Amino acid sequence: MPVARYFLFVGGVLLALLFALDLYVPREPTPVSSVAAAAVQNPTLRIRSDHKWPERVVYDTSLPTIVPPVVQTAEAAAVIPAPVSEISAKARARESFAQLSPPEPTKPEPQLQPKPKRKIARNKTPPMRLVAQHPGFGFFGNNTW
Repeated sequence: MPVARYFLFVGGVLLALLFALDLYVPREPTPVSSVAAAAVQNPTLRIRSDHKWPERVVYDTSLPTIVPPVVQTAEAAAVIPAPVSEISAKARARESFAQLSPPEPTKPEPQLQPKPKRKIARNKTPPMRLVAQHPGFGFFGNNTW
């Protein structure tokens, strides 16, 4: 509790000094009427700069919105295959080979191998021994007092 007693004592002394100072220091006169307040002049400050600002952007919203023109798309002409009787045997074979998809490459099945046995590592470090420590530097850990 000595800290609380210190704060109570010092706080009381500072409060007493504040009251004593308030009694002995003269105060400034306060304006009583509006005549005294009107005597204070506030000049209008005009700040001018040589910096040239960009022109302001004006959006004209009275114009109609621009609609993009309609794009006409041409349909692809459907290819009509010729009757089967008119195609030669060579052309039919060529068409059938053209429509074939390449065979998917097959992956060889992986052969399952047994997992190797895991070895458990043992702690081979010797137990910790207490040894003498180097003294600290400067005031830290130096017990010479």
